[in-house]
Amino acid sequence: MSKLAFLGLGVMGGPMAGHLAGAGHDVTVYNRTASKAEAWAKDHTGTAATTPRAAAKDAAFVMCCVGNDDDLRSVCLGEDGAFAGMAKGSVFVDHTTVSAAVTRELYGVAKDHGIAFVDAPISGGQAGAENAQLSIMCGGDADAYAKAEPIMETYAKLCRRIGESGAGQMTKMCNQIAIAGLVQGLSEALHFAEKAGLDGRAVVEVISQGAAGSWQMANRYETMLDDHFEHGFAVDWMRKDLGICLSTANENGASLPVTALVDQFYKDVQKLGGGRWDTSALLKRLQALD
Repeated sequence: MSKLAFLGLGVMGGPMAGHLAGAGHDVTVYNRTASKAEAWAKDHTGTAATTPRAAAKDAAFVMCCVGNDDDLRSVCLGEDGAFAGMAKGSVFVDHTTVSAAVTRELYGVAKDHGIAFVDAPISGGQAGAENAQLSIMCGGDADAYAKAEPIMETYAKLCRRIGESGAGQMTKMCNQIAIAGLVQGLSEALHFAEKAGLDGRAVVEVISQGAAGSWQMANRYETMLDDHFEHGFAVDWMRKDLGICLSTANENGASLPVTALVDQFYKDVQKLGGGRWDTSALLKRLQALD
């Protein structure tokens, strides 16, 4: 068993850190809201630290799941940042969805400190974190990934190194690009079924067994038909991710017309007051057009 740190105890990070503690690892946690870290430590017989540096001290692995590029920099860098507390040879594993640019920046800083840095964004949502069924896509040095993989497998159903630093974040962008189109398509299908006077559940029962089937359809159609959008991955976070995708596409020349359109549809959902609704709330936008 290893001495670990986990930075960020949101709907994803909290359960992930819990799986590590449940597997017998010695886990110290840090969260910007200190009370959340203290509550986690009490529930999991772990330790709460007041700074990322204190959490990372003597840890062989530091796992992180925060909000965005700036949040990641803030927990890594500076006098109280994790890098200042990590020993040479230790491994930092970032599960945050951020830009490949900040990933490569921090990979370089970590390397200068003698620390390995693995970008390891996740897919599977809150349920995947709670049930240890996450898909983890990784970038970074092969030897660093090999060290970290057994730790990540504690909460993963699939964990793969895709390539060098930044490759994990690029793969997560592919994931979000694919999801954007799928959720819009599902929303349109359910909206069309309603307008046509069809039983949406019966429609999905049939089409989900053919080429139209997807994870989104299997896991979201019922809550969508029930007008329930208060769970899962929030629209605000999806827009953050799609913004990263579109910015990167401008740099590498990729054409993402559907992604750009769906991003604007999510902006419409935000205007409806649905920033904290989950991503399947694209259906609400269509209904609001009636």
